Amino acid sequence: MPGVRVKPNEPFEVALKRFKKQCEKAGILSEIRKREHYEKPSIKRKKKILAAKKRALKKLRKIEGS
Repeated sequence: MPGVRVKPNEPFEVALKRFKKQCEKAGILSEIRKREHYEKPSIKRKKKILAAKKRALKKLRKIEGS
């Protein structure tokens, strides 16, 4: 769980920026978006397969371009 202590004479905006960065690194926002609505296991599998295909095509294009 991200936590930020505000240093003396540190602006609030800077502390907020550090907190947001820690949340992003921890993957909290993406986890919240995933859990917002129920997703059937079959749909999860399909999305996972599509993402793998997309990554493979992207790697292939990168190799062909070099």
